[in-house]
Amino acid sequence: MAYEYDLVKVEVDGRLAVVTINNPPINLLTLPLYAELDALTAELKEDPDLTVVVFKSADPDFFIAHFDVEAILQFPIDKPAEKDLELNLYHIMCERVRTMDKVTIAQIEGRVGGGGSEFAASMDMRFGVEGKTRINQMEVPLGILPGGTGTQRLPRLIGRARAMEVILGADDLDAATAERWGYLNRIFPADEIEAWVNGFARRIASFPVESVRLAKASVSAADQPLSQGLLEEAYLFQRLLRNDSAQTNMQRYLEIGGQTREGELRVNELNAELGRDA
Repeated sequence: MAYEYDLVKVEVDGRLAVVTINNPPINLLTLPLYAELDALTAELKEDPDLTVVVFKSADPDFFIAHFDVEAILQFPIDKPAEKDLELNLYHIMCERVRTMDKVTIAQIEGRVGGGGSEFAASMDMRFGVEGKTRINQMEVPLGILPGGTGTQRLPRLIGRARAMEVILGADDLDAATAERWGYLNRIFPADEIEAWVNGFARRIASFPVESVRLAKASVSAADQPLSQGLLEEAYLFQRLLRNDSAQTNMQRYLEIGGQTREGELRVNELNAELGRDA
């Protein structure tokens, strides 16, 4: 696929796509940037060759600042508020990055706020920088609320009480606290995050495509009641067991030292070798 955009740069290497957001001066989520992210995520979703997508910023101080307040002021208010029967377009975009059959990763080196935070929180994983990454839901002081999935996503991600603190307090959530609370998977020194995230993304991209995709689908089924989630897990396991890649890789695992004492003491290295063999 071409992936030709003005405000985002897409670099594809095998099964990995790296998306760099560049909308100076602060990566404000303007309507043009939103339109590009919406179109891009739809295009990424349909790409059969990808298994991992990393989103990062060209500006080390801002991942995405927040949604453009001037644009929000232009939203129509001449009629009474009504409850929609379907998700709005922003919700759909966020759900797209959460549910697409690609692993989605946010590399958040600086600030992320408002709608930008809601977009990042919808991804599968988020990584940040020690002492620099900051998360802020700044809507309530403006007289509104996080309307781009935030009031629903954050309680599921960090818990109800902590989501209340972030949303109602509208203060910065620092990197160390965000990691401890589960918003960020891990934090790194500024000069280490790029190499780690890139290596991690490439590691996932080296594994069998269907096992990555269906493992994500099975984890997502944890949103269902436990019994339903377990039934889905068993079904997806059975599907994968019938793939040639599963039969080949399990046999190869035994050949390179799996289920030996020496091999099992370095199982992480055996896993990487299986990826290199793919």
